[in-house]
Parts: sequence; structure tokens; C-alpha cells
Amino acid sequence: MPAFSVPTIDMSAWVGPGSPDARAAVVAAVDHACRTVGFMQVVGHGIPDAVMHDLEDALDEFFALPLEAKKAYVRPASENRGYSPPKSESLSYSLGVDPVTRMNDFFEAFNVGASAAEYPGSTATAADYAENTWPRETRVFEPSVRSYYDEARRVAHTLTRIFAAALRVRDDFFDDVTDHSIDVLRLNNYALPPGEIELGAELTGMGEHTDFGLVTVLWADQVAGLQVLGLDGSWNDVSPARGALLVNLGDVAARLTNDRWMSTLHRVKPPVIDGTIERRRSAAFFHDGNADAVIAPLPHFVSADSPALYDPVTVSEHIAAKLAGSRAGRKNVSAEREAARVAAASRG
Repeated sequence: MPAFSVPTIDMSAWVGPGSPDARAAVVAAVDHACRTVGFMQVVGHGIPDAVMHDLEDALDEFFALPLEAKKAYVRPASENRGYSPPKSESLSYSLGVDPVTRMNDFFEAFNVGASAAEYPGSTATAADYAENTWPRETRVFEPSVRSYYDEARRVAHTLTRIFAAALRVRDDFFDDVTDHSIDVLRLNNYALPPGEIELGAELTGMGEHTDFGLVTVLWADQVAGLQVLGLDGSWNDVSPARGALLVNLGDVAARLTNDRWMSTLHRVKPPVIDGTIERRRSAAFFHDGNADAVIAPLPHFVSADSPALYDPVTVSEHIAAKLAGSRAGRKNVSAEREAARVAAASRG
């Protein structure tokens, strides 16, 4: 089996003017990455350096606040907005996998996303598209996060146009699936206070999981921690190149393609240096699809030799089951295929 590798793809031909041959080369590279790894690095995405630098400043500004101040922005788990304190989640439960100990993912996060008001005339409701909370104590956080959110959404929309070409569906196929998409930007901070720490399950940065939706666009520090599951059951370190974004598929993409494209398991293992964890920051933009979109394998991925692996489900139903696992500690019993991959990796 070949060594694990995350390919780097220049998507500039789809961001600006590009020849048919250049665009076709991008489509072929993306399709290959989606079939073999489920992850890729993209360059030529067009996000200005200044927007990324401002995002870093925003992360630093909010996460430097005292814990009690940040806890004022905790929202109900079902809303997927606001602040998540350290050790309040267990993403392995979103797959129906029992954590080694109690909820133990050692990261803190802040979520913003699309609200129902952004989609007038659609079926979007507050139940799936909650309003955002913005911290009052910060100065650059809101404008910087809004700017990056808009850019990451643009990149995600560009990727879905490439996906449509790769999957041999009509050019506007994903418009019907994402015209009122549940989009969420999750800002993550992996850090512990200085001092001696006890190694073990309590130091899981973010447990093994697949992403819930269609595609994820990730900015991250060039700090070790992210690990991706290879086809041989091994965990492999992945770190973005300077200026690159990591892109991975989520469960919706796997379901649409009957697992021809991979919603790859990944996790974060915080690097321990001299008894403390080196700080790692990331910003994951989840382009999940419309809450009421019914997701089932596309007909040309189903045959007598390749029967449908998934029953139809709405994006909202799928996400609700995953969130109930990661946030409320209720094992997601509908994730048999993902849980089996975790079990196989644990034995490897």
C-alpha cells in the first residue's frame, strides 16, 4: 500500500479565469483526492493574507479572555453557536464510539454560523439556523471573523462547483442542496495552563470523528496535532503548508457517492513539550448543506454490484444525531460504518 499523502491542489483556475484544460486538471486532482484520501491541501484559493492575519488576531483576542468571561457565551448544544469550554465535548460519541473516560476533548471553541434571517423566503428556521452571539469584550473579533467567514464560504462554494464536475452531475446540482446551507465556522484553541500534566485519555485534543456535512475548509497553525486515518488503519500527522487550506469531505459527500468519496476519520492529539501542550489554533468552516435536503446515494453510484449503503436522511436529522453524541453524550447509534472504522484503527 502506498505511503499516506495529502495532495496539494492549486485551485486558481476555478477562482479566476482558467482554461478548460486547467480546470479539467483541477477536477481530476480533486476527484482522485476524494476517492483515495478524503483530504487535500488547496492553494490558489484567493483568500487575502490580511484576512488570515486578522483571523489570527481575533482568535488570540477572544481566547485570551478569562474563562468565566468566555463561559458567558455558552449556548444550548442544539444551537451549535457560542462558546464550548474545555472538556465539554466528546466527538467520538458522534460516531457511536465510547470514549476511554468521561467527555475528554481538551479544546475550547467558539461557533458562528448562518442564521435564518440570511435566507428569506426559504424553509430555514431558527431551530437549525440560530442567531449568532458576539463577545462584547472584544474589539477586532467580530469584524475579522465575519470577513474570514465570507471568504471561507466563497471557497466552499467554489469547491462544490468542482465537485459537480467531478461527480458528473449538472453544474448547478449543489445549488439545490446548499442554497440555504447550514454553514458554521468553528474557531478552536488547544491549550493548557503551564505546569505538570498527566498523560492519558484526559489529554485527547479532539477525539476521532468524521465531519458532519458536505465539505470542510480548515485554516490551522503549522503546529503538529492533526492526524488523519489512512486506508491501512494507521494515524498520520498532517500539517498545512504555509498559506494553504486543508479541505476534507464530510458525511454528506460520502452518502451522496455511496462511499466512493471518503469522509475520513481524523483527530487532534495535542503535542506535549516539557510537560505542557504547545498551543494550536484552527478555524474550520463547515459547509453542511440545507437542513431539509434529503441525502441519499446518487443513482449512478448504485448498482446490483454496489447496493446503496445509506438510507435517505435529511441533513438536519443527520447533524442532530451527531451533535447529540458530541455535545450531550448520547451515543449516535446510526453511525455503524464510521464506528467500525474507529474500531479497526484501534486494533491496528
